[in-house]
Amino acid sequence: MSTSKDVLRKEIERRRTFAIISHPDAGKTTLTEKLLLYGGAIHMAGSVKARKAARHAISDWMEIEKQRGISVTSSVMQFEYKNYCINILDTPGHQDFSEDTYRTLVAADSAVMLIDGAKGVEAQTIKLFQVCKMRGIPIFTFVNKMDRASKDPFALMQEIEDVLGIRSYPMNWPIGTDGDFKGVYDRNLRQIVLFTSDNTHGQAIVNSTKGSVDDPIFKDLLGEPYYSKLVEDIELLDIAGDSFDLNKVLKGELTPMFFGSAMTNFGVELFLEEFLKLSPPPHEYIFGDKIIEPLNDDFTGFIFRIQANMNPNHRDRLAFMRVCSGIFKRGMQVIHSKTEKPVRLAQPQQFMAQEREIIETAYPGDIVGLFDPGIFSIGDTLSTSGNLTFTGIPSFPAEHFARVAAKDTMKRKQFLKGITQLAEEGAIQVFKQPDIGVEEFIIGAVGVLQFEVLEYRLKNEYSVDIKLTHLNHHHARWITEINGKPEDLNITSTTLIVKDRRDNYVLLFENDWSIQWALDKNKGLSLRNIS
Repeated sequence: MSTSKDVLRKEIERRRTFAIISHPDAGKTTLTEKLLLYGGAIHMAGSVKARKAARHAISDWMEIEKQRGISVTSSVMQFEYKNYCINILDTPGHQDFSEDTYRTLVAADSAVMLIDGAKGVEAQTIKLFQVCKMRGIPIFTFVNKMDRASKDPFALMQEIEDVLGIRSYPMNWPIGTDGDFKGVYDRNLRQIVLFTSDNTHGQAIVNSTKGSVDDPIFKDLLGEPYYSKLVEDIELLDIAGDSFDLNKVLKGELTPMFFGSAMTNFGVELFLEEFLKLSPPPHEYIFGDKIIEPLNDDFTGFIFRIQANMNPNHRDRLAFMRVCSGIFKRGMQVIHSKTEKPVRLAQPQQFMAQEREIIETAYPGDIVGLFDPGIFSIGDTLSTSGNLTFTGIPSFPAEHFARVAAKDTMKRKQFLKGITQLAEEGAIQVFKQPDIGVEEFIIGAVGVLQFEVLEYRLKNEYSVDIKLTHLNHHHARWITEINGKPEDLNITSTTLIVKDRRDNYVLLFENDWSIQWALDKNKGLSLRNIS
């Protein structure tokens, strides 16, 4: 007879929770969809750059995302595949929403780094890779768009090492890189896998022909030039390449590399199968001075994201919680770290993009949506034991600022509600000038596109039109020490004194010179760039 500990152990072992990171346009939403297709979670893939009647990508649910064809919020999708329970955290590719991606990576056990075969390692990939590296999580590389002309695979390996500082081990090798992609060579099985094109444009699972590299039939199927080049490449890889070391992979020191095309489905299933074998199950988390293992009997989880109005009909607000230890049960009572008061978690949900269902139980690695009546914040801990504080969610200083006010003063209440909720989601940073009334705020954003989303969401979710005036300020600095009062500081005429949502004093500067002026002219003043 199995005990609850046995059940817990078994459920942890079969879970894989990972994020997909990439530069915009590398094909992240398409790859996510194809993984769902192979997992049987959807029966037909709809592409982002949709042909006339095709549907929008499953994971992009917000209207502005459909219009622009980009992901601006992180989605969570859970599905089963060959006895694995998979949680994919799809993240915004656009750099203006990188803060949401950073928060999401905290809830992942590994990351899939998607690279465009023609473009190689791009700017946003470098940023996101550094966050994964900082967290020490395993990184798996999928070189996408091999159906088009691509860089030489050896050059891509070199680029990954030179730019990202990580060695790579190709798990498979592409056959045809000039827009003539025919298949891959599986190094582990010493097997050629040739893909069959069909007329479904990647909407259905693709067929393949498999066999030993030594089978003479492949010489005929591929033709002499392709076959000879492949044999040559394999020899070179075996002699000069790194050997495979799973320990190095799990420490984030070596990245397994896969080649394929998410658009045509070539190589997606091979990647999924190998990834699930190599990637780790849920790991431990640090809460203050305590290390919490997934097998711990006490339930523990933390909030890494808050999203209002996912369902426009319900106007609800959901907090996304990563389960870290123990078994989560619907209706359970937990201690909320911020207040140390008990909270009952009555209607927990799991997601398949915008589809969601009430669940009874969840295990470490799972992402659970909790109805939030306005009590949760990013970074909050929920546990049965209490007295735990999660310390791992980074916050990044805003680099763009704008004055924002409601056009119609009669809509002040909706305006305040919208601004407050979006700030709690982490979508914007909100500041207030002490001497200006509640009708106007200064909004900080990591990227300019966030202002567009702010304007769009206030109009569509709260029925408020806003006046938005961009400011020339680019640096926020929190005052940590000061002699005297903030209003008596000797600062440049353009520097603004504001307060954040927690009433901490912040200085907004136009440039580095103004920051240095403030530090030079005010003895005892100490500043930092993260709240």
